[in-house]
Amino acid sequence: MESKKHLSRRTFLRGLGVSIALPWLESMGPLTNLATAATKGMTGQITPNRMAFLYVPNGKIMEEWTPQTFGTGFELTKILKPLENIRDKTLVLSGLTADKARANGDGGGDHARAMAAFLTGAQPRKTSGTDIHAGISVDQAAATHIGNQTRLPSLELGIDKGYRAGNCDSGYSCVYSSTMAWKSATQPLPKEVNPKLAFERLFSTEPDAERTQRDAERKSILDFVRQDSNDLIHKVSGNDARKLDEYFSAIRDIEQRIESAEKFPPIEDVVFDVPDEKPTDFQEHVRLMMDLIILAFQTDVTRIATFALANEGSNKTYPAVNVSEGHHNLSHHGGDEEKIAKILRINIHHTEQLAYFLEKLDAIPEGDGTLLDHSMIVYGSGNADGNRHSHHDLPIILAGNGCGTLNSGRHIEYPKETPLNNLWLSLLNRMDVNMPRIGDSTGILEGLS
Repeated sequence: MESKKHLSRRTFLRGLGVSIALPWLESMGPLTNLATAATKGMTGQITPNRMAFLYVPNGKIMEEWTPQTFGTGFELTKILKPLENIRDKTLVLSGLTADKARANGDGGGDHARAMAAFLTGAQPRKTSGTDIHAGISVDQAAATHIGNQTRLPSLELGIDKGYRAGNCDSGYSCVYSSTMAWKSATQPLPKEVNPKLAFERLFSTEPDAERTQRDAERKSILDFVRQDSNDLIHKVSGNDARKLDEYFSAIRDIEQRIESAEKFPPIEDVVFDVPDEKPTDFQEHVRLMMDLIILAFQTDVTRIATFALANEGSNKTYPAVNVSEGHHNLSHHGGDEEKIAKILRINIHHTEQLAYFLEKLDAIPEGDGTLLDHSMIVYGSGNADGNRHSHHDLPIILAGNGCGTLNSGRHIEYPKETPLNNLWLSLLNRMDVNMPRIGDSTGILEGLS
């Protein structure tokens, strides 16, 4: 083990098939802001920039989403109100369009197209067979270029299972409405919905037999690296020791929450009548997955993540906010005030989960700022008005400071029909991924810095 003055950023704790990366510690030396390093030529540890995309289905009640004023003085609307504590590190972007989510001659299927086109900017081929075709998604464009710098090139998570076959929306394969990440035009990447399996993917290198034995003995993953961690704690500063203790506590907390969730019976998906192993509570499931993304970013296991809070067209109910009707059915409200009120409660509930994620990222110190300062978190939908299936003026939030490359705390309106993929191209540039275009992009977005 290296001394605390020369502790490598790539230090791992190891033991019996388990490998745990570490968060940034003082003993690893100073973290230098990426933008500053690029402009001033400074040497030393460079703060990595992270990028995550969070998707919610069925659009929003846009009248209660869009702020009425622009710039820094905008007032948070009902749906955005949960972001009050983090508004200074949030950009609300209006005017962006996902043109390839529109029919463009292909008829019905707006939900399938909305998710498939969201990160790709490509028109998905209308088929319920195996000849699926979309485009490379922005997360995978980044992973192709910088994924070799981390243990995992990218992380794909979700709440609802994905389906690789079948007709889920007006002749479109189910893969379109349940997949955000596309490695290539014909290669969708399935998302992991089981927190336990996602946790194992992030932190375990042990063979299946050894993993099964550990599960049977109900040992924490920390038990297998305890000697290595004890040795490390005695070689670092008091601040680092406290940070390690908090980090290990966070890992153990997630393990305990996963174990607790497993004690409940599995939920059956009404639409497909397939049992799964998700936690029974939506919010607990969402926050477990968010915590896993935070751990993955904090330990630099990956710098790129996608997270679908539900499949597009989801008819999930939300008993936590007293909504017993299906989300998709309600989204076609036809102007019914009672249905609109219920959709609004769902929209606010989703924003509350985003607020949890952003506030937790911002509470983790890293270098000269926080983990949120060194991230770019996108939240939004490929549908705007769910009642009309509109794909212009999408509900999009960009949070974080992108290592000093984003000027947050504003509401920005872009000209009508500005491609959403112009935002993706702009984020890729901030990840040091230089591409002339992605999907239907026409250039970068001005005004983000």
